[in-house]
Amino acid sequence: MSRKPLFRAGGVALACVAAGTTSLLPAADMPAALRPAANERPLMTLHARGHQLYECRAAASGGHAWVFVAPEAELFDRDGRVAGSHGAGPHWLASDGSRIVGQVKGRADATVAGAIPWLLLAAQTVGPQGRFSPVTAIQRINTAGGLPPDQPCHPGNAGITARTPYTADYRFLSSTWEPLR
Repeated sequence: MSRKPLFRAGGVALACVAAGTTSLLPAADMPAALRPAANERPLMTLHARGHQLYECRAAASGGHAWVFVAPEAELFDRDGRVAGSHGAGPHWLASDGSRIVGQVKGRADATVAGAIPWLLLAAQTVGPQGRFSPVTAIQRINTAGGLPPDQPCHPGNAGITARTPYTADYRFLSSTWEPLR
């Protein structure tokens, strides 16, 4: 797979997948926790590049810890054009205004060290009809970066938000399969 360095964060080099060269796992190689329903088929895959936001907060058990707040990323099609965004909720917003929200159904460890886990999410349409309307599930795969910061979280930096760079591929699936462009 062709990758070129994007930036370095906390000693971990993140990579940006070159347009059109994203390597996706065959269904048989997908971790069991991320396998979609038998009637769901891939519609499209979009590459995300952005940040995972964390806030230093007091922990219920005492002390302080970095707590995940939200993702903040742009989504790119295989030609490298911006196709939408990904944010809190979590939600995905297509350039045509269609919007979906997700709920985690499954999780698997990333295949590279220092990366956020891979996910399977159930999706629900919450916006107008468009590119994302038929999506019923989403797989977050091929992650790089995005873990909480290495910087200690303590009372002196409570309330501070950290933005950790990450990349991922989001594979959008549908039970009413119609290939989208």
